Parts: sequence; C-alpha cells; structure tokens
Amino acid sequence: MGTREIKSPEGGLVTPASLDGNPDSNHRKKLGLYFIESDDRRTAFGRGYTGGTTPVNIHGKPIADLSKTGGWIAAFFIFGNEMAERMAYFGLSVNMVAFMFYVMHRPFSSSSNAVNNFLGISQASSVLGGFLADAYLGRYRTIAIFTTIYLAGLTGITLCATMDILAPKQDHCDQLALLLGECEPAKPWQMMYLYTVLYITGFGAAGIRPCVSSFGADQFDERSKDYKSHLDRFFNFFYLSVTIGAIVAFTAVVYIQIKLGWGFAFGSLALAMGISNLVFFIGTPLYRHRLPGGSPLTRVAQVLVAAYRKRNAPFSSSELIGLYEVPGKQSAIKGSGKIAHTNDFRCLDKAALQLKEDGVDPSPWRLCTVTQVEEVKILLKLIPIPACTIMLSVVLTEYLTLSVQQAYTLNTHMGQLKLPVTCMPVFPGLSIFLILSLYYSTFVPLSRRITGHPHGASQLQRVGIGLAVSILSVAWAAIFERYRRKYAIEHGYEGSFLSAMSDLSAFWLLIQYCLIGIAEVFCVVGLLEFLYEEAPDAMKSIGSAYAALAGGLGCFAASILNSIIKSVTGSSEKPSWLSQNINTGRFDYFYWLLTVLSVINFCVFLYCARRYKYRTEQGVKTEKQVLANIKEQPLSG
Repeated sequence: MGTREIKSPEGGLVTPASLDGNPDSNHRKKLGLYFIESDDRRTAFGRGYTGGTTPVNIHGKPIADLSKTGGWIAAFFIFGNEMAERMAYFGLSVNMVAFMFYVMHRPFSSSSNAVNNFLGISQASSVLGGFLADAYLGRYRTIAIFTTIYLAGLTGITLCATMDILAPKQDHCDQLALLLGECEPAKPWQMMYLYTVLYITGFGAAGIRPCVSSFGADQFDERSKDYKSHLDRFFNFFYLSVTIGAIVAFTAVVYIQIKLGWGFAFGSLALAMGISNLVFFIGTPLYRHRLPGGSPLTRVAQVLVAAYRKRNAPFSSSELIGLYEVPGKQSAIKGSGKIAHTNDFRCLDKAALQLKEDGVDPSPWRLCTVTQVEEVKILLKLIPIPACTIMLSVVLTEYLTLSVQQAYTLNTHMGQLKLPVTCMPVFPGLSIFLILSLYYSTFVPLSRRITGHPHGASQLQRVGIGLAVSILSVAWAAIFERYRRKYAIEHGYEGSFLSAMSDLSAFWLLIQYCLIGIAEVFCVVGLLEFLYEEAPDAMKSIGSAYAALAGGLGCFAASILNSIIKSVTGSSEKPSWLSQNINTGRFDYFYWLLTVLSVINFCVFLYCARRYKYRTEQGVKTEKQVLANIKEQPLSG
C-alpha cells in the first residue's frame, strides 16, 4: 500500500469509552484524557527525541558516531549554497529590470511585473520543493537536483546577454530614443526565450529555499543541552549568509555589469552558483540526514477523509473505544516522534476516533493516529503567522523596483564617488549585516532585561518587531517621496524622470532602506526559527516553505496591486499613481496606501500571535492536565 508508513497496526490502543459509567459525562471531558495508552505513555507528550527522528547517513543507515558528522562544520558547507542562490536572486531582481529596459527595450512597468513574477515563482514554488523533500527525496537530494536546475537557468540568461541573436539590435538606440520608445523592440520569440530561462531559474529555487535552512538545522543534535542556543545562532548566521549574498549582488555584480557588460554580470552569478554546488557536494560525508516520512499530502488527505466519514460519530458513544495511537515510543510516521493530543480543531479528532466497527486492521482512510491528526492541526495553526508576513514581502518587492526609479532622479554621489543607481538596495543589506553583528552583544542583553526571555525576545515577538519597523519604513518613504516630487516640479524636472537632481541626495533613501533592513532581519529570522521549531518532525521542509510561500504571494500581490492601482488611478487625461514618469505619478499616495495596509496587517498579527500556543508549552500543559485527570478518575478495566 502506498501509505504503508501510517497504516494502523493490528491491535490498536484500547481506552475505555466511559470513565465513570455515565456516557453523558464524557461529552465535556477533555479528549486528551483518552490519549494515555502506549508501551511508555510518557513518550506521547512533548517533542521527545524518539527513534523516529534519529539522524542517518546518505544511505539511510544510522550514524554510529555522531561526533564525526553534523555541527557547525557541516552547516557552513550548506551556507554557501544559500548565499549563491540569494546572490543570484537579488542580482537578477535589481539588474533584470534595467536589462529588459536598456537591452530588450521593454517599458519599466512590464519589466517590473516580469521580475515580480520571477520573484514570486522562486518563492511560491518552494511548497513543491518542501513536499518532495519531506515525502520522497529528502532534503539533500532535493537541494542537489534543484540547484542544478537553477544553474541551468542562470546559464541560459547569460547566453541571452552574450549572443546577439537573442536580443534586439542596439543601433541608433540612445537615451532619448529609449524615452520616446523608438528603439527596436525585442521579437516575441526573444522575449519568450528570456522569460523561459528566467522562470526556470525561479523554479530552481523551489528546492533550495525550503530545504537549505531546514537541512542546516538538521545538523544539530536535539538531545544536546545547547540545542536551542545553537539553533538560534544558526538561523542568525544563515540569514547573515543571505545578506552577504545580497551585498555582493548589489555591489560586485553591479560593478561587473558597468565595467564588463551584462554577459559578465550574469555569468558571474552562474559561476558563483556552480562553485557553491561543488562546495555543497564536497561536504556530503559530513551531513546528517532525516528519513522522508512519506507523502504529507496523503496523510493530510487521510485525516480529512476519515474525519468526514465519522463526522456524525459523537465523542460520547458506547461504540467509542478511544483516540487511536500506535503502541511504543515511536510514531507510525517515519522521521517523526509522537505528538501530544490537543483540543484545537476538535472536528479533526473524529479521524482518530476508534470505534468497535473499525475492527482490528482499519484502513488509514478511516482511522488515523493521534500524531497524524496533530500534524494537520499544527499545519493549520501555523498558517496565520506566515500569512501576516505577506505584507512585508509586498513592501520589499515594491522597494526593489520603485525605489530604483526614485534613485534615478536623485544625486547618488558620495563625495567624489558616484554610486550606480542599482547599488542603492545594498544599504538594507548593510543594515542587516550590522544588526546581526550586534544582535548578541547589544540587542539580546538589553531586551532580556525587559522581557526576561533567555534569547531576548520570543520568535513571535521578533516577527512583531519586524512588522512594526516596516510600518515606519514605508511611512517615511511616503513622506520623502512627497518632498522629492514637489522639489522636482518646482525645479523644472517634471518631464525628465531619468535626470538626476544634483541638489537632492539619494541618501535620503537610506532611512527607508535601513528601517526595512531592520524589519527584515527581525521578521524573517524569527519566522524561519518559529516554523522550524513548530512544524511537525516529518514536515520541517513544508514548514520552512510556508515562509517562502508567503514571500512569493507577496511578490504576486505586489504585481496585482500595481495593476489595480494603474487601472483605477490612471486615465487618458491623467497619469496613474505609478506612471513611468515618477515626477508626474503619485508614488507618495501609493506608499501611504502601503502604510495603511501594513498597520491593518500588524493588528491582525497581534491578534493571531496572542492566540497562538507554542508546542512545548501546550505539550507540558496537556501532560499535567491528563495526569491530574488520571489521579482524579483512575481508569477501570
């Protein structure tokens, strides 16, 4: 059977249907009271390190000596892969808009939407990568396959920038011709080729985003007393590697493009990915692996079907044996420990109701284990938190395109040095680098005094801090854009949206850049750690994919929002808020709209965060409650 890993074994648990002889009294009992039978009842509670989560080598065999594998050395081999992926991600996001405008002769608006779609695909497709890793391939093989796809896409983009046949002719195409739209446009097949290789590159990220952070975290021993500390530091170092990749993309790659051309710029991204792949494979003997637990979608579907089939079965019934769980310390799901029963989503508990009519060998589509049901509950409970970070992704996506258009109208000189406009997004990366460098020496000690939390702030508190700071960032962007636009009109720049105003410095943009950098480091790092810790053992990659999916949905939402704004605010008589000529558009109104949406989103997050219960807290509470109930009403045979 394809779902063999969760098939209910013969001779399931037997728990009395009535605890005091009165079936009606069971109706109000906490269902956790039923979940008390196994060879060792204590393993059902909390997140104990059971045999189901034991690390194995690449061949699926238990590792005899864990000291020779995993740890920080193995993690650093993995960091390089994510660094190269983000270097390519940000390198393409900031350069592709300009490449499509100056080389492929596409307008800014369509170029921005194409890049937004690339960003969205590279993140939203992470759900597929997470599914394949958790179900069949494992994280290592998923990373290996999709990094190869990513490299193929980057190679195709490099060819587009180096082979004349893949781009329109550049004859008689100066800046004035570009502004007037008189340059020869790219042929449909040329754009089709570019879109294809661009989206192949985005699809390659599907197996990298959800797996690299989880695979790196897998290298640390859950039984170690320093596990929580190592995990906290790992995710900070992980995001530091992401930031370094972004900084290199916004500086070195931009410099290469200016000095050597587009072919060398995109080629450097492909070279970096190739080197990172080589380093990743060299580290293979050091890695610890987790066995894939079978299809998580199948397990979810089984719970939903079983719960629907028993939707009319009451919790107080003479036919009720109890909530079903396999005996022993290990769960029936490969790669997963047992999960304590909770009282959330009680309708799903129907899937684990063992009735006399189920027999001794029921179908997994009719009877599921408590652990399997709790997996589905956890996935549902996690959704609101990453969903609340979609708005941050919208803001980040808009910054990547709109702020570059702002920078074209400003003076980017730093003393005698003139910074390219496409280098401006490096400043959020520098602020992230600074924050991560000072995090443990400054933020943690100060916040620990306020919150009393050993790590300075809980994971959800850090996400909340990030969302709050993002509101300040986009509000400042609106204030400055209003001033910039007024200055441009008053000084005769209204029609010259590609001409820099010498008396207005682009470094006013640093305030919004640095604030959004601070917001990103708190929100994204806290979210990644939260999802890895809270996700079921056999669904870690899918948990991490939630963060990438939220980012991808944010990119798509940005494209949809842009299209709506252009349609609603623009007409034949007046330009839209997002006019290609930024000086006649109203980017300030658009930023204020983002501010309002961010405030609403933050309020929703506060509500969801206050209601969320961490798994460790919930497991301890459940265990105490069940033990207290056992003392009050001992089980009778």
